[in-house]
Amino acid sequence: MPAPKPAHGRDLLTPLGWGSQETAMTDQLGRITINPEICHGKPTIRGLRYPVEMVLELLSAGMSASDILADYSDLEAEDITAVLEYATHLSRVQRIDPVSA
Repeated sequence: MPAPKPAHGRDLLTPLGWGSQETAMTDQLGRITINPEICHGKPTIRGLRYPVEMVLELLSAGMSASDILADYSDLEAEDITAVLEYATHLSRVQRIDPVSA
């Protein structure tokens, strides 16, 4: 399934190939883009210079989504949701095997 193109039309790559059962997430996750020329290829929001990692750090430090939106006027509420969905997707694992010492 080809990656959705961002609204601004730049030729950016999405980080993962999404399966057909994840169609609902794809709309939001299309906001998360990777471009080697922006933020050293880190996942960013809509090709802007806002790394996903930064937004997650702000949220984990206790900032609310409305606080982040007030401080970063380029961001939209859907961007925060996309960041959380992206983090959720990355945290899914099939299983973890213990490593013996």
